[in-house]
Amino acid sequence: MKIIFASNNNNKIREIRHVLGGSFTLLSLNDIKMDEDIAENEATLEGNALQKARHIFRITGMNVFADDTGLEVEALNGQPGVHSARFAGDAKDSDANIIKLLDLMNDSINRNARFRTVIALILEGKEYLFEGNVNGRIIREKRGREGFGYDPVFIPEGKSRTFAEMDLNEKNRISHRARAFEKLKSFLADHMENQ
Repeated sequence: MKIIFASNNNNKIREIRHVLGGSFTLLSLNDIKMDEDIAENEATLEGNALQKARHIFRITGMNVFADDTGLEVEALNGQPGVHSARFAGDAKDSDANIIKLLDLMNDSINRNARFRTVIALILEGKEYLFEGNVNGRIIREKRGREGFGYDPVFIPEGKSRTFAEMDLNEKNRISHRARAFEKLKSFLADHMENQ
């Protein structure tokens, strides 16, 4: 089955290809010669994921999924949330986002946070949503060179290392994105079996 992942984020595409394995032919926006930056101006992760999937489906008519992920920090009343990628501005600069996050948290004792990923799938014209979460805490300075986004300052619950200190295999066993995509993978596998 061919399916489009409505993203040009090479880090995400690499993670998702790893999770989905060889069961599906995963096409990125680059693979279908689309380099536009799809709008993400909805008020929720669900809204943004659906907005992106619907946009690509309207253009291609192909099966498509899109995701949106947010870091939700308790001490910041759930911020940056839906604004995670652009927290420090439209440049989507991960270092600037982390600096802003740590500045706002300053000496906050409550370091609890969670990553939440929502996937919107349009399969044969029908829409489906999948969600994955991972709880953890924000540390005071960056650690690690792997991953992307807020990974260098996020330690998942029950672990002592940040996502950026884990290799892809370890991260994909516990990450929010991997949990959401495992649900998607199971759903697609069931769908193919019932064809």
